[in-house]
Amino acid sequence: MTLQYHPDPGTIVLCNYDTGFSPPEMVKRRLAVIISPRLRNRNNLCTVVPLSQTEPEQIQDYHYRLVLARRMPGRWGADGYWVKGDMLATVAFHRLNLVGIGRENGGPRRYITKTIPDEDLQKIRACALHALGMSALVDGL
Repeated sequence: MTLQYHPDPGTIVLCNYDTGFSPPEMVKRRLAVIISPRLRNRNNLCTVVPLSQTEPEQIQDYHYRLVLARRMPGRWGADGYWVKGDMLATVAFHRLNLVGIGRENGGPRRYITKTIPDEDLQKIRACALHALGMSALVDGL
């Protein structure tokens, strides 16, 4: 289900990086966290930071271990995720979907809306600042 609205910051979504990107950029569907608020005159765009289930070879300031209180469903379920703050992107809503949880009795598809705690969102935003070479701004969060 392609999103038709700007999700709240901290919402976990599926982001489709399949088209328009090429290695070493992100090039597959993966979970991502919305880090931008809805901004005036910035319709149908938001900034996301991707999540990975694989630990980085060398953990940097732009990485963060995110552990959710409840596992994500299906193939997205993991004990934790690694924030890839160095891979942030501003994407159009057509790349974003809520995470599906199947159908109930053959009815319409169902989706979850999972939002992370504010403390985790601040740490993820700090990762993005580190990745942009703006580490001096982290203390202001």
